[in-house]
Amino acid sequence: MLISLPGVAIIRAAGFAAHSLPINRYPDAAHLYSATGLAPALYESATVHRTGRISRQGLAEHRDALMGIAWGLSRYSPSFAERDCQYRSRGMTPIQALVALARHACRLAYRLLTSQEPFDEERYRQGRQSRGR
Repeated sequence: MLISLPGVAIIRAAGFAAHSLPINRYPDAAHLYSATGLAPALYESATVHRTGRISRQGLAEHRDALMGIAWGLSRYSPSFAERDCQYRSRGMTPIQALVALARHACRLAYRLLTSQEPFDEERYRQGRQSRGR
């Protein structure tokens, strides 16, 4: 299913799938994203709740595979390229924009792996527009 994504070939898809499958061990996309180590680190104490930089708690190979998928999508998917331009126009550096795109790519990959339906660019674009994004 992952090779149906634009800009994602067999190597990138296999690298991500090797660390993500079986997908049912993650209750939702947020847990999968956290497992990659790209989620913000959480600092909590009594009344203090704040987030920090990325946690890097997951495997580096898993993180690299997700970043590779995000990079491929940012180059070959019109929806992700548009989102990349939006992030950069907000003042994000290229790596910050790529990490933000990786979060969306992870949610998309989770959806594809659980539903076993190939990626449809038009359906994805319509879903974003219906949610006002």
